[in-house]
Amino acid sequence: MTDTLIVVDVQNDFCPGGALAVPDGDAVVAPINAEMSKAQAVILTQDWHPADHQSFASNHTGKTPYDTVEMPYGPQILWPDHCLIGSDGAAFHKGLDTARADLIVRKGFRPEIDSYSAFFENDRETPTGLHGYLQTRGLTTLTLAGLAFDFCVLYSALDAAKLGYDVTVLDTACRAIDLDGSEAAARDAMREAGVRIA
Repeated sequence: MTDTLIVVDVQNDFCPGGALAVPDGDAVVAPINAEMSKAQAVILTQDWHPADHQSFASNHTGKTPYDTVEMPYGPQILWPDHCLIGSDGAAFHKGLDTARADLIVRKGFRPEIDSYSAFFENDRETPTGLHGYLQTRGLTTLTLAGLAFDFCVLYSALDAAKLGYDVTVLDTACRAIDLDGSEAAARDAMREAGVRIA
């Protein structure tokens, strides 16, 4: 039994009809809700971007979504505008049991840097505060679920493993974007880092 369930970015913009919809993204809601009753703590993450966010293709002249640009912290995939602060797209999917959440971690609110991981922004240094919260509560066994398997779930799982947590990713409660084979690459990277895929 896990002591902590981390639910990654189950937001309207990542579900069917959203600005950056993950195929079948809303299918994660029921298995995640079912998993919540097994966890001592439930933590939700929420993508939370200002309109001038530098990961948006619309903020780069001549660029389109899924182009890559070089940022001070390394290569950055450019995305369609999504999860704008306070928007309906940034809201959690209406079926998600948000009442069970002990904590909501908002990420990606700094315009100059993207933030896939629940633990660190994409410079791999700026913390979100989640690690400190888990340490304070003595929570060490993590199960991750949500969207998207090959981006925000992947980065969160790798960071959690690096920080010394016991990490499982619940495959049935995730969906992938699968950009140029990114789903298979994510599975390989997780296994290499010692993350279990259940």
